[in-house]
Amino acid sequence: MDKLKGFASDAGTFFNRTVQYTEEKLGNAEKTELDAQFDNLQQRADRTKQWTERIISRTEAVLQPNPIKRSEDFVNVKLDRKVPDRETNSEGLGLTMIEAGNELGPGTQYGAALVLVGTTQKKLGQFEKEFLQTAVTSFNNPLHNFLDNDMKTITKERKILENKRLDLDAAKGKLRKTKSPEANKLPIGEELTRVAESELRVAQSEFDRQYEITKLLLEGISSAHSNHLSRLQYFVEAQQAYFEQCQKAMAELQTQMANIPGSVCNIRQYIVPAAGANSTTPTAPPIGGDILQDSASPAQNGRRKARVLYDYDAADQSELSCLADELITVYSLPGMDKDWVMAERGMDQQGKVPLTYLEFVS
Repeated sequence: MDKLKGFASDAGTFFNRTVQYTEEKLGNAEKTELDAQFDNLQQRADRTKQWTERIISRTEAVLQPNPIKRSEDFVNVKLDRKVPDRETNSEGLGLTMIEAGNELGPGTQYGAALVLVGTTQKKLGQFEKEFLQTAVTSFNNPLHNFLDNDMKTITKERKILENKRLDLDAAKGKLRKTKSPEANKLPIGEELTRVAESELRVAQSEFDRQYEITKLLLEGISSAHSNHLSRLQYFVEAQQAYFEQCQKAMAELQTQMANIPGSVCNIRQYIVPAAGANSTTPTAPPIGGDILQDSASPAQNGRRKARVLYDYDAADQSELSCLADELITVYSLPGMDKDWVMAERGMDQQGKVPLTYLEFVS
C-alpha cells in the first residue's frame, strides 16, 4: 500500500511538472527566473563541457590517428579491458629496415645504413609509446574523469533544480487559483488557501536548498579550469620531451650516417657548411665529377648554384622536376651529356636537368 501511495505521489508530481512546463511554453504560466550570475555560471559550465569533449576528441585523434584502432581502444576502456600494446608505425619500419639490412649484408654500405636507420626508427617508436602513455595518463584521463564525474554530477543537480523550480512555480500557480474570486466563494476556500500556502513554503524551501547546492557545484568549475591548466602543462612537457628525444636520436643517426663511406651524408659534410659556420672553402668530396667551368661564375668543387628559368617536368625518374625562380645546386658527372647537369633540391631530391633551363648564379 505504501509503495502504491508513493507511486501515485510521484505520478502526481510528474503530471504537475509536465503541466507547468507546457503552460510556460505556451506563455500561459509565469516562470521563476534565475539571477544573471547563476545563468553565467551555467553557461560557463556548458562551454567547459563542450570544449573539454572536443579537446579530448582531437587529442585522441592525434595520439591514435587510426579511427578503427581508436574505436577499439574506446570499447576496451568502457569494458575495463586492457588496451593492447600495439607496434607503432616507426617500430614496424625500423624492424623492416633492420631485417632488410641484415639480409642484404650488414657489411655493405647500404646494409649498414639500413640497420642504423632501422635501429633509430625503433627508438622513435619507443619514444612515441612513452609519450602516448604519458599524455593519456596525465592529460586525457583526468579530462575524461572530469566529464564522467564532476560534469555528470552538475548535470544531475541542474536537472533536480529545474524540477524544483517547476514544483515551485506550480505551487505559486495553485495558490493564485485558491485566491481567485471563484475559489473564495467555496466553503473550503480558506482551507485550500492554507494548504496551498503550506505547499508553497515547502516548494520554496526545497528550491532554495537545491539552488545553493547547484550554485556551489557550478562555482567549482573554476577549480576544474585550474586543474585542466596543470594537466595541459603536463601534456606540453611530455610532448617537448618526446620531440627532444627524437631530435637527439636523429642527430646521432646523421653523425653515424656521415661515417659510412660513399653515403650522401658523408658527401654533404664536405660541401654543406654547418649553420653559422665561417665561410671557408670546403675539402673536395671523395667522389668523381667534372667541374662546371663558366667564366662568369666560379665553380666550387664542381658544384654551383643555379636559378631555374622555367618550370621543368621530369620525363622519368632519372630527371628532376623544378619550378621557375627556385635556386638549386648543380654539378656534372663523368660521361654526362654536355647539355645536361645533375641537380639537387633540398636534402633528398636529385636528378638531371637540361642546361637551357638554368642560369648560373655568381
